[in-house]
Amino acid sequence: MKQTITDTIDLHAEEWKAISTFIGNNPELGHEEFLASARLTELLEAHGFEVQRGVLDIPTSFIATYHSGKPGPVAAFLAEYDALPDLGHACGHHLICMMSIGAAIGLKSVLSETGGTIRVYGTPAEETKGAKVPMAAAGLFDDVDFALMAHPFYTYEQSGVSLAMDAIQFEYFGKPAHAAANPYDGINALDAVLQLFNSINALRQQLKSDARIHGIINDGGKAPNIIPDYASAQFYVRSASRSYTDELVRKVMLCAEGAALQTGCKLQSFNYEYSYDELRTNEALSRVFNHNLNAMGISSGEIEIGKDHGSLDLGNVSIHCPTIHPFMKVVDEKHSLHTKEFRDLAMEDRAMNGMIFSAKALAFTAFDVMSSRELLQEIKDEFAG
Repeated sequence: MKQTITDTIDLHAEEWKAISTFIGNNPELGHEEFLASARLTELLEAHGFEVQRGVLDIPTSFIATYHSGKPGPVAAFLAEYDALPDLGHACGHHLICMMSIGAAIGLKSVLSETGGTIRVYGTPAEETKGAKVPMAAAGLFDDVDFALMAHPFYTYEQSGVSLAMDAIQFEYFGKPAHAAANPYDGINALDAVLQLFNSINALRQQLKSDARIHGIINDGGKAPNIIPDYASAQFYVRSASRSYTDELVRKVMLCAEGAALQTGCKLQSFNYEYSYDELRTNEALSRVFNHNLNAMGISSGEIEIGKDHGSLDLGNVSIHCPTIHPFMKVVDEKHSLHTKEFRDLAMEDRAMNGMIFSAKALAFTAFDVMSSRELLQEIKDEFAG
């Protein structure tokens, strides 16, 4: 059966490389991925998938489904295709989408043997307001037996962890005045923002080692001779768990309120992006993926332990169904994600071949799970535990 999957993926490999190259050459920001979404959904429909576009009124999202006509598990593959401002596809999402869709089409070729259902979730805006968050909240993964995706990188790395995250904007409102003639009549909103930063910097000494709090001043006033009556700052608050992140947010909010009291400003705050939960890797499912990498010629010594790479909206999916997110080697030079160097290498033939290799590994893993009730139960038992 795996040979059938391989033959199917190899048959279409050049077409899929061309689609990935097209998306890479036409980068679109989150919720603006109209070209990418159109190409991907057209491809899935051409291979017999039923496509629902604009899921949850998110225009560039989709869910593509293929039913075997037989009972069996629901396997989900997640596709990302948004780019970064100024950098384009420096995170390799043009590869991620075709890894997942290639895997789904490859698995479809043997689905009559395993039974069950394949779904491909097109999930816009992973870099900002990730669509996986409202999809998960709406219960769209609740009947999924397991979910898979892989991320391009400069080495192989087993599915690991990510940080839960809240994105908060703090706005302070004061009173303007001439900074030289009558500063005593003003209430300085910028002072409140600076005090917020100082308070958070003091707070860091008491944080756990996995905590991350980092921010910018996105509005600090209009002119140096005017006491700023408005100033604002944006922060990311992260940690290894949702519960500790919530605790950190409460402490940061106290810092913000204290800054308002000390300066006489009024404070408003809100989440300017979705909150991400931590990734909970399903280790049983991860072992199946690693076993397939071994069978494909990647030794265990080449697969590094999973690391923290920041925050992922996939974490919200992993709360609802067993999930993995391994990293796959698609470039041979050690360049970080979100850099021009990685972006350029991710468009080369080496990366495209790595994309096809990754699609096979994902499809093989899904096939193994769908073919074994015992394996599926082990995965579910771990998730339930």
